[in-house]
Amino acid sequence: MYEHNENQIIMPHEFFLPFGGQLNPDNRWVVMASLIPWNEVEEAYIETLGDTKQGSKAYNVRLALGSLIIKERLGLSDEETVEAITENPYLQYFIGLHSFQQTAPFHSSSMTHFRKRFNGELINELNESLVLTQRKKDEKVPDDEPPNGGGHTSEEPNSSSSMESVLPPNQGKLLLDATCAPSDITYPTDIGLLNKSREKLEKFIDTLHRPLAGKQKKPRTYRVKARKEYLSLTKQRKPGYQKIQEGIECQLGYVKRNLLHIEKLVTQVGLDQLTSKRYRDLFVIQEIYRQQSIMYKNQSHSIEDRIVSISQPHIRPIVRGKANAPVEFGAKLSVSLVDGYAFIDTLSWDAYHEGIFLKESIESYKERFGYYPEAVLADTIYRTRENRQHCKDLGIRLSGPKLGRPSKDQQINAEQKRIERKDNSDRNAIEGKFGEGKRKYGLGLMETSETVISLQFLIMNIEKILRDSFLPIFQNWLQGILSRLQYRLTYKVA
Repeated sequence: MYEHNENQIIMPHEFFLPFGGQLNPDNRWVVMASLIPWNEVEEAYIETLGDTKQGSKAYNVRLALGSLIIKERLGLSDEETVEAITENPYLQYFIGLHSFQQTAPFHSSSMTHFRKRFNGELINELNESLVLTQRKKDEKVPDDEPPNGGGHTSEEPNSSSSMESVLPPNQGKLLLDATCAPSDITYPTDIGLLNKSREKLEKFIDTLHRPLAGKQKKPRTYRVKARKEYLSLTKQRKPGYQKIQEGIECQLGYVKRNLLHIEKLVTQVGLDQLTSKRYRDLFVIQEIYRQQSIMYKNQSHSIEDRIVSISQPHIRPIVRGKANAPVEFGAKLSVSLVDGYAFIDTLSWDAYHEGIFLKESIESYKERFGYYPEAVLADTIYRTRENRQHCKDLGIRLSGPKLGRPSKDQQINAEQKRIERKDNSDRNAIEGKFGEGKRKYGLGLMETSETVISLQFLIMNIEKILRDSFLPIFQNWLQGILSRLQYRLTYKVA
């Protein structure tokens, strides 16, 4: 059951503090609460709840989404997030409480349900709405004016020439790049993955045999011997290829034996003895055994849709080619950056060639702002012949040198090199945005959730708005200090 709260936004002076005083209206959490369109998010939030007239009362959208933002912004765990909210009146105001309370507003286990109710698509829509609203304020564009400037023409609106005349000229720069959000998992190896599968299967056998204790003997698993063989291999500093293959063969045998035991036990006691999580892990382990058997027989180290984690089977290896991490394990995402604001264009757990999404990123830019970009600054991988031709047809300049031999005109070559250096300098902004997300907001080693990844970019855009809004205040403060300093120096000299 969900109750609509029409008063989502309360003023700082309306928040009751039992110890006196009132909240500072310039506090970052107060300002952030005024930036987020809570009422717009509420409609999509209610749809995720199903029947809102039955069941226990659900938490309102501001409390749920606000708690997730606090967690990702401060880099806290679920338990620490609840503790921080309980101790801080500004955080309680941010999640929509009307007065300070010393008891926790919800249990930390509710954070898991909050993440399920806000999918990545909903967070991305909120991100775009927030950025577009802020850009209208910065550009002082009236709300009733269309994003493309509202051009007029004397011709019929249905004619093709009329549509072309309404479309404004290309404006702005679109920065494109892709990165990987690594997941917090152990670096996977074939031998380690099989050993972990074997250990889990041994626990499943213990659980399934429990109702048969005293009636029949427990199947032999050779767990002690298998453990010794695994440790003897992993403790070697640099085991040879032959030893590793022998170790994999042994672990495959143990896993196969345990799977056969489980199959027999299930016919006797059924799968009801296993929890839903263990039931899911059993299916994952069966697929891991199939993949590892194929790779062992074919003497290969790759296979389609390779599983690298039992607990998170959706994660795939992403080859990045970086010096410190040639392969990363997590979600790969293509990001576009416009005037310092970041948008997620593509997010996939499977590896892909980011160049194929350049056209979609350009069209997304047009949908957001009403016009095509003047220039697209992208890496070499985006500069395919097809993408070059597509940008040329739309009158968009794609960064990088042109195909073919350089011009014999030295002046033209010098101008092209100058533009290329400027583009490379501007492209540092999107690399810096990735660094900001990975170092400051936990994008580098995080929970493998599309919601969490989308929240990171939402928070980065909110932080940019806060920095831009406080920048004039800081400039005025600094100008005042410099004026007083200049007056003192002038007075002393005189």
